[in-house]
Amino acid sequence: MESAITSKGQATIPKPVRDYLGLKAGDRVKFFLQPDGTVALLPKLPITALRGMVPARKRPVSMRRLRQAPAEGAVSREARSRGGR
Repeated sequence: MESAITSKGQATIPKPVRDYLGLKAGDRVKFFLQPDGTVALLPKLPITALRGMVPARKRPVSMRRLRQAPAEGAVSREARSRGGR
């Protein structure tokens, strides 16, 4: 498949490619330059597309636990850097 570039630097994405990527009018795409010289075109997904990818916690985390976590992480990092002594 191919597409011509207009004087404004625009190209039409062929319908089979739009269908394959699930693109519709108004969607955004991202271009990725690959080390081998190729270019990858992927749909830019909204943050809502991530919903459900990570299982929900069974019970909420308390504010107290949220405040303790950074301090506990710092203590365990210090212990690791000292070789567990």
